[in-house]
Amino acid sequence: MNLAPWIERQRSALLSQNGHAWLLQGPSGLGQYALAMELARAWLCEALSGAGACGTCGSCHAIEVRTHADLCMLMPETTMIELGWPLSEKAQAEVDDKKRKPSKEIRVDAMRDAVEFSQRTSARGRGKVVVVFPAEQMNHITANALLKTLEEPPGDVRFVLATESAHQLLPTIRSRCISHTLQWPPIQEAESWLAGQAVTAEQMNLALKASGGRPEFALTLAQAEGALHRWSAIPHALRMGDVSIFKDWSAASQIDAIQKVCHDLMVVSTGADPRFFPRQALQDVRVPMFVLSAWSKELSQSMKTIDHPFNAGLLTESLVSKAQTVLNSGEPKRL
Repeated sequence: MNLAPWIERQRSALLSQNGHAWLLQGPSGLGQYALAMELARAWLCEALSGAGACGTCGSCHAIEVRTHADLCMLMPETTMIELGWPLSEKAQAEVDDKKRKPSKEIRVDAMRDAVEFSQRTSARGRGKVVVVFPAEQMNHITANALLKTLEEPPGDVRFVLATESAHQLLPTIRSRCISHTLQWPPIQEAESWLAGQAVTAEQMNLALKASGGRPEFALTLAQAEGALHRWSAIPHALRMGDVSIFKDWSAASQIDAIQKVCHDLMVVSTGADPRFFPRQALQDVRVPMFVLSAWSKELSQSMKTIDHPFNAGLLTESLVSKAQTVLNSGEPKRL
């Protein structure tokens, strides 16, 4: 995939700064992970130029095949698996033996390994890099363990933390980092980039709308077979109580989609244009504002507890049942 131009600009600006720890913050879907990896590649590159990492040296190749000895990826195990990074031998054995499921948060064991890694001598002589993503998945214990290393870092290690919830991080961690807020790309630039990924104009319009203008999310939607059609069908499916619309969706994705339905109904009721769904997908839905407001608060509360071990099927049924009740609350009663 071609690197997005807004990521290139931010990479160049960040590489011109001196420091040992960076905090990339802002809404997901704007390229936090991509920017973090660009910084890591550049810091470890053996033929670095003004345009960033060369992409062809031994170091760049080692990162590409996920084997670089001087790069530590500190992530939840679920994220490691999703992004193709290998788990530690111990963690992989525990998961393979079904002793436990992959962790959704950054484990204490992984943090201990990262601290030990930061104290080792660089294997390739270009220093070491620790990437923490998403940083908000550190619990209190792991965050404090990282803080000690950030306060007194070994001389040749750099850290880059990426998060969509910087407010959840310890203030002392934030204060030890150079903070950078991810930039939103101009719409024309996002469209040009998506076109370069073979996204058609029709797909692009709907995908950018569904993603709230976040290019990475838009690309994922456009490339997933049937995803855009499925997205447009969500309001009707919720009204019919059809739980199958969320088949194979994570709980967080389900709540996010329902929140967007609620948001668009609220703005449409004021005469404004919907942001996330085509207007025709919301036609004939009339819900009192006070009902939408209460529903919005309930959904926000649900998102705060989404990491709890709920039964996935029951959670979907509960969310869809509530949505069906709300979306049909404005219909006239039939005699």
